[in-house]
Amino acid sequence: MPNVNFFGRGSIDVVGERCQILGAKKALIVTDEFLKKLEGGPVDKVIASLKKEGIDYAFYDKVEPNPKDTNVRDGLEVYQSENCDLILTVGGGSAHDCGKGIGIAATHEGDLYENYAGIETLTNPLPPLVSVNTTAGTGSEVTRHCVITNTEKKVKFVIVSWRNTPLVSINDPELMVGKPAGLTAATGMDALTHAIESYVSLGANPVTDSMAIQAIKLISTNLRQAVAYGQNLEARENMAHASLLAGMAFNNAGLGYVHAMAHQLGGLYDIAHGVANAVLLPHVEKYNIISNPQKFADIAKFMGEQTEGLSVREAADKAIDAIRKLSEDVNIPANLRELGVKEEDFEKMAKLSLEDGNAVSNPIQGKEKDIIDIFQAAYQ
Repeated sequence: MPNVNFFGRGSIDVVGERCQILGAKKALIVTDEFLKKLEGGPVDKVIASLKKEGIDYAFYDKVEPNPKDTNVRDGLEVYQSENCDLILTVGGGSAHDCGKGIGIAATHEGDLYENYAGIETLTNPLPPLVSVNTTAGTGSEVTRHCVITNTEKKVKFVIVSWRNTPLVSINDPELMVGKPAGLTAATGMDALTHAIESYVSLGANPVTDSMAIQAIKLISTNLRQAVAYGQNLEARENMAHASLLAGMAFNNAGLGYVHAMAHQLGGLYDIAHGVANAVLLPHVEKYNIISNPQKFADIAKFMGEQTEGLSVREAADKAIDAIRKLSEDVNIPANLRELGVKEEDFEKMAKLSLEDGNAVSNPIQGKEKDIIDIFQAAYQ
């Protein structure tokens, strides 16, 4: 976890003070063009707080969804040419991951994919990293995961290291009000995937279970409302809590095949990460259900399903039903075919999925054919 975490309405106001405490003279603000141009939005609030503390700043505002290695290279050029000494990410997971990538590139030589993809491959401290979160989804503001797309190979890769963890995270739900329904749905389903995958993962334990359980409950009772009416501050705050808890859970328990497979969809097709997760989630968990039927029966209850009088196995099936219902209610595409995925890519993506760092904690360790079959089921 970050050393310091701020949560709640108005918490954005502390960003300048925290950068000053970290000794920053000039911060690189890593964000996207939309947030930078949004009058009175998160970036404007960050700038006001930095100016109050006398901290200079520069911008890298070309962050793309599924951030690319080209984004990292361009951001690094700004960081170095502007003589920045702190990285301040403003946005959702794409901004945070890009900022982490810039920090890695600034302190480690060589190609990120070839040299550092994997777990605990980093050897040098990163520049101070402060993350201001604006979506309730990825949890990247509190995790050690950095996910980048290699544009040459068209593959997403993960650099997992404690050195990636931001020093300060800020979750102000007021920054999330009014986000588009589609973005709210995708990021919310991403958070649900984090919670469920960590709850059933091989690395699950009582501490991470407590976080995952609360996240599942909060998402199940608030995501629909946040999608239906973007100004619902209570739903936004509860979703922000859920995303934070789910991030804490998977940062310690690990994830599984949903993320391993979704990374291939993002790398090859540039599909939004939360959407890829949402489409895959019921199919992967149907495959996983025999690993721990009781936990899946519990998930069904956490999501509001009526399980009284059912056997454990029957109740477990209700969890898959609940996931499908929530996904449908928030207008997630029904299958991979709707997203333009091609069946001829399943074999390649299955192989890469099993090589993804998230695959090792899936509760069933399958074969390439199993992953192909899951892709096929999600395609129908």
